[in-house]
Amino acid sequence: MKKLLFLLATILVVQSCNNSYQQMAIRKKPKNVILLIGDGMGLTQMSTAFYYQDKTPSFTRFQHIGLHQNEPTDATITDSAAGATAFSTGYKSYNSAIGVDKDTIARETILEMAAARGQATGVIATSSITHATPASFFAHVANRGMADEIAAQLPAAPVDFFAGGGIEFFARRKDGKNYLDSLAAYGYLMDTTALTKPAAWDNSKKYGYLLASDGMPKMSEGRGDFLPEATAMAIDFLSEDKDGFFLMVEGSQIDWGGHANDGDYIIEEVKDFDKAIDAALDFAEKDGNTLVIVTADHETGGMSLSAAEVRMQRTYEHINPTFSTGGHSATLIPVYAYGPGAAKFMGIYQNNDIFGLMLQALRW
Repeated sequence: MKKLLFLLATILVVQSCNNSYQQMAIRKKPKNVILLIGDGMGLTQMSTAFYYQDKTPSFTRFQHIGLHQNEPTDATITDSAAGATAFSTGYKSYNSAIGVDKDTIARETILEMAAARGQATGVIATSSITHATPASFFAHVANRGMADEIAAQLPAAPVDFFAGGGIEFFARRKDGKNYLDSLAAYGYLMDTTALTKPAAWDNSKKYGYLLASDGMPKMSEGRGDFLPEATAMAIDFLSEDKDGFFLMVEGSQIDWGGHANDGDYIIEEVKDFDKAIDAALDFAEKDGNTLVIVTADHETGGMSLSAAEVRMQRTYEHINPTFSTGGHSATLIPVYAYGPGAAKFMGIYQNNDIFGLMLQALRW
C-alpha cells in the first residue's frame, strides 16, 4: 500500500511539474533568447545524434516541435544567406542576401532590436564570423560574398560577444586595412590565439575571439569543444546583463559535410552541435527565463540513413548515410523550442515566421 501511495504521489508531482512547464511555455515572457542554427541540418542529420553516440541527444529535451518551409524570393530552394536573413529580419529575400530584403533595403535584425532595448548580444559560429548565417544577424550587404565589407561593419555593430574564424577578413585584407585595430577601438578585447575565459568579465568591454584564418577546423581535425565552450562562455558573460540577452549559435559545418556528401563529417559536427544545445538548455532550465530555439536554415545533401549493403546484400542491421545531391534540398525543417514562449513554435509555418514568433514570445 505504501509503495502504491508513493507511486501515485510521484505521478502527481511529475504531472504538476509538467503542467507548470506547459503553462510557462504558453504564458510566460522570456527574458533571454538563444537561437541555435545547425546549418544544413535536416531531420536526417539530426537523427544521426540518436544512432552515432552513447549520450542521450539534446533533442529529447524538447516538448514543443514545429516545421518551417523555407523558399527564398528568387528560387525554390534557399541558401544560408536568405535563410538566416528570414530568421533575423522577418523578411523573405533572395539567395545571397545578408540582412536586406528582396529590394536590397537593409532591415533591422532581431539582434539589433535586442541591443536597442538594452540587451546584451552575441554571435558564435564554426565558420568565419563573416559567413552567411552569422553575418545576417549583424551586417547588411547585397551579397554574401562581400566578406570584407561584412567585416568592416562588425566593429560598429551592437555585438557584445562573438567567436569564430575569419582573421583574414579583418587583418590580412587586400586593401591593407586592419579591422582588428578597429574592433579594439570600439571596445573589444580581442583574442586570436585561444578561447580563453577571463578570470572576471569586464562589463565595460566587449569580447571577440577570431581563432582561424577562415572557417574553424573540422571536428575531425581537432577543433575540440570550441562550440559548446564558446556557447557556455557567451551565456556566462551575456547573462550578467540585467535586461537580458540574445545569442545566435551556428553549427556551420554540418552544411559543409552535406555538400561533400561525407557522412562521417556530418555525424561529428552534429554531435558537437548537440553539446552546444545541451549547454544552452542547461542554462535555460536553471534560469527559467530563457527561450531556446533550435532549427536549421535548410537541409544539405538530400541525406538519408539507408539500409547498408554488405557483400551485395541489403541488410537492416547497419545504417549507411547516402545522398541525393551535393547541394541543398527543399525539405521542411524541424524547429525545437524550450522555455517561456516555446508553445508558439508548434505547427507548420514559413522560415521568416520564426522572427515574428520570437517577437511575439518577447512581446516586443
